[in-house]
Amino acid sequence: MCSHWVLLAFCCLGQLCADQSLKPQIAAPHLATNNPTLTTVALEKPFCMFDSSLSPNKSYVIYLYAMKESASAISSLVTDNNSKPLNSTFQQTNGGQRGPYKAALFNVPNCASPPKLADVGDVNKVSDVLKQYLFRVGDDGTCLYDPNFLAVCNPPLAPDTTYRFKYVLVDSTEGMMKDQTIWSDPVKTRRVKLPLKIDTWPGRRSGGMIVITSILSVLVFLLLAGFLASVSSAVTVSEDPSAEIRRMSRTIQQSEPRPQLSSE
Repeated sequence: MCSHWVLLAFCCLGQLCADQSLKPQIAAPHLATNNPTLTTVALEKPFCMFDSSLSPNKSYVIYLYAMKESASAISSLVTDNNSKPLNSTFQQTNGGQRGPYKAALFNVPNCASPPKLADVGDVNKVSDVLKQYLFRVGDDGTCLYDPNFLAVCNPPLAPDTTYRFKYVLVDSTEGMMKDQTIWSDPVKTRRVKLPLKIDTWPGRRSGGMIVITSILSVLVFLLLAGFLASVSSAVTVSEDPSAEIRRMSRTIQQSEPRPQLSSE
């Protein structure tokens, strides 16, 4: 009897851990280098996350919501009172500051035949595999300014800002939310480096040191150019025999005594 309760407890704990793991995950480093960037975050798509919520002969889509971590917990809901997913936009939420906005809409990933991650090493297949397996939040730099854009807008994220993300399973026919993940762990975009803090390899010199080094280099070049010009001038003079003869003639004339006039 005791062992039965222990087994039941482990099963419940396992289910709890499984539920807690149902959240958007940042892409693995070997699939998305330099992630996150200043304005984007690459996430793994929700493969096999919602299998238990899928019904046959039904059509589903995935909504991806994004929200700044600084937004209040009260405003983190992504559905209304009728379980309909919100269509809040980037502009309406001030880029996720006032609550979550819908950043993407895509088909439910096929859990039965996921992309082969081994194909990432194939140059001809890597682009297609990554497109199937990953989604990059903040990858559209034009939708906010295009008056004819009608799809879900996925504009660039703010640098040095922490975001959270959530996947929602939506019944396309009824327009109702059927399942959802918990909010992701906080993900912070990169910070813009100031010019004086940029790693100026080699030596990791600061901006001031680079300016001083440049000035000294110019001065050394000018001194070297002046020295070479002096040497060249001296060589040119020594190679002119007529100039040397004229100089010697003047010296002899100056050294000869001049005849004195008689007083008579």
